[in-house]
Amino acid sequence: MSAIEGSSSPDRRFLGQPRMLANLAGVELWERFSFYGMLSILLIYLCYGAARGGLGIDQSTATSIVGAYGGLVYLATIAGAWLADRVFGAERVLFGSAVLVMCGHLTLAALPGTPGLAAGLSLVAVGAGGVKATATTLVGSLYGPDDARRDAGFTIFYLGINLGGVTGALLTGLVQNEAGFRWGFGLAAAGMAIGLTQYARGRRRMIDRVREVPSPLPTQQRTLVFTCAAAAVLTIVTLAVSGMIPARRLSLIVVAFCILATVASFVVILSSRRISRIERRRVIAFIPLFAASAAFCSLYQQQFTVVAIYSDRRLDRDLFGWEMPVSWVLALNPVFVIALAGLFAGLWTWLGPRQPSAPVKFALGLIVMGGAFLLFLPFAGTVAVPLLGLAGIMLVFTVAELLIQPVGLSVSAQLAPAPFRTRMVALFFLSVALGTAMSGVLSGYYREEHEAAYFGILGLTAVILGAALWAAGPAIRRMSESHDRADRSRRELPGAPVPAQRR
Repeated sequence: MSAIEGSSSPDRRFLGQPRMLANLAGVELWERFSFYGMLSILLIYLCYGAARGGLGIDQSTATSIVGAYGGLVYLATIAGAWLADRVFGAERVLFGSAVLVMCGHLTLAALPGTPGLAAGLSLVAVGAGGVKATATTLVGSLYGPDDARRDAGFTIFYLGINLGGVTGALLTGLVQNEAGFRWGFGLAAAGMAIGLTQYARGRRRMIDRVREVPSPLPTQQRTLVFTCAAAAVLTIVTLAVSGMIPARRLSLIVVAFCILATVASFVVILSSRRISRIERRRVIAFIPLFAASAAFCSLYQQQFTVVAIYSDRRLDRDLFGWEMPVSWVLALNPVFVIALAGLFAGLWTWLGPRQPSAPVKFALGLIVMGGAFLLFLPFAGTVAVPLLGLAGIMLVFTVAELLIQPVGLSVSAQLAPAPFRTRMVALFFLSVALGTAMSGVLSGYYREEHEAAYFGILGLTAVILGAALWAAGPAIRRMSESHDRADRSRRELPGAPVPAQRR
């Protein structure tokens, strides 16, 4: 029975799925359209001079801003999940966050210069985090525990996410290339407005039980929490306006904050008296996977910084006499995800118990990601890098993604102690936040004249880390095992044959 409809006959009005799936998939599609559309032109907007419609920010500062922004999106995911669970409920957080995303893109389009950049990116980061934290939960609420349509429904949902990423990068980049950055940001805002409109029309079908707050924060604590949050925001804004938070250090600051949050989270979980010795061992087993995810993201997320710069300055983008927009290169990854996700899912299903364990998949992902960076080396010194060459490298990026991202949330949930299931999933997002911010720090060292050293060092480092994780795989599996026979008979952590979600 559908959890939403509450009737004895399941709702099958959308491709055999609940009708609300269309609304949720639609708002997520348009949110990803606007998010990736804006992100695909953000770096060049920061770096281009005023004559080309940009802000003329130096490369190191620009990459730091992009990295910090990406890290903040995933930190906002954790905050959005907390607000949904303790204060407003998932549905209200989703709707309000989508409104913030639209307002952020409008701000980028309408307000020129640094003030528009700061306000716009802040709104989009908070809003995107809130949408990411709640949309998947609401899709799950459409199905009863034994509804066989669940996996198919999530597949449709993930397909919408990737379609949004592809079309956003293509259309926003085209509009920016032909009409300017303001029109590109304006198109991103228009896409989010379309998503909000179609969602609002069907929003009333989300009955009250879906809007319930699972674990309400006591009224007497709300004032304290919101006062502290407002004070923190005011302090950050004051420091930023006064120049005490330099833009070129933003990524490093977010990295430091993520590390502190990571240490605090692990300490809280591991020191809790509510978890058993076996559960504590499982949390410890998750630590190397957390580190691997962060290391992977520190390279993978450079497609929005270093790869964007590389595409603008080093890539031959000529297509039959017409110069392809830089942002179109960033559309290759979601295209490859759509093409390959089903193949990976089928492969893991076919292998069944013979498929690689989660640590091995993570290790392979790191090695493949390092290999992608090493593939830049043959093009070092090439005046005009061929488009097919970079497309091949982005294909390898995608293979690495599909080896790590789909299994990450599954493993974090599997290894989580019962009292900390949500926090362990939040920890996985924290690894993505840390890696994304770190990508901004690393990107600041990229220079065309030293690109062979840059790609070579990072690529080899990733390969070495992957090999070390592979070697540690048996120990990680042993630590993750339970004392009961059922778990002891499963010698490997399971994979996750689910298509990867656009982050």
